[in-house]
This record gives sequence, structure tokens and C-alpha cells, in this order.
Amino acid sequence: MQYLLLIHAAESLEEAMSPEEMGELMQAYGKFTGEIEAAGVLRGSDRLRPVADATTVRVRSGDTITTDGPFAETKEQFGGYYQIDVPDLDAAIEWAAKIPTATYGSVEVRPIWDMSQE
Repeated sequence: MQYLLLIHAAESLEEAMSPEEMGELMQAYGKFTGEIEAAGVLRGSDRLRPVADATTVRVRSGDTITTDGPFAETKEQFGGYYQIDVPDLDAAIEWAAKIPTATYGSVEVRPIWDMSQE
């Protein structure tokens, strides 16, 4: 079954990191990505640009409305994801717990709806 591991953290925490701390975090991500690739469960992953670069799109009465930034004001921002294919939710949770940001942010584990099964 495929799952999306959605990584959330306060951007302010990473902005406050020293170059050394950020380097350690990126090394931890490199190690995790290598591990998940070697296990053969990785289907995709990306880091997102900061919230300041986001645009939210809504269509109301046929008009397209754009707003700078995310849809909702939150303390944590969506910063990236891993898409994995594992046997079950327990396996997905095990991988999510290994994501470095889980130590100071959160990782939402979301099953992917297989539309071909409909």
C-alpha cells in the first residue's frame, strides 16, 4: 500500500539553526533517504520551498482567486514529503518515525487512495 509521509515543522525553527546545525540536519536527511532508497520502498520525495513562496488557489463563482501563502495560518508548515510503498500502516509509521524532522516537528502518515481500484 502506498502512503505519503507529510513533513511539518515550524519554519522559524530551521531559520534559527546555525549553519552547523543545518548541516547536521541535512546529513541526517541524506542518511534517511539513502536508507529508504536501499529498502526499495521509496516512490518519490521532495523538499518544498518556504511558505512565503506558496500561492493558494480558490475558484468561486467561476472566478480564480489567488492568495500569497498557505491556505491556513498554522504554527507548523508543510515542508516536504516522502511517498512510500509498504505492506501496512505499521511499516509506514516505522519509516515516518525515522524522518529527522519528527524529532522537533511532526510527520502525518496519509494512505494514498488507489483510484484504479474504484
